[in-house]
Amino acid sequence: MLDPKMLDEFAARISSLIAASPAKDLEKNAKAVMSGFLAKLDLVTREEFDVQAEVLTRTREKLRDLEARVEALERARQGQ
Repeated sequence: MLDPKMLDEFAARISSLIAASPAKDLEKNAKAVMSGFLAKLDLVTREEFDVQAEVLTRTREKLRDLEARVEALERARQGQ
């Protein structure tokens, strides 16, 4: 029967080997390359996008209201 303490020690050793392996360095380097690449792109955060989407929605509503007012004024002017 296997000793649970022995299995824990084995798992800890494997974890430390993986952490010290070139695979960990590859992961760090890949993250750095991707971060650099994404930093060069002109991207916005989700929060900024949502704020601008809300501003656009309000602007469209105001535009519809103004168009309706202009149309009403034009009808009233033609009726004179």
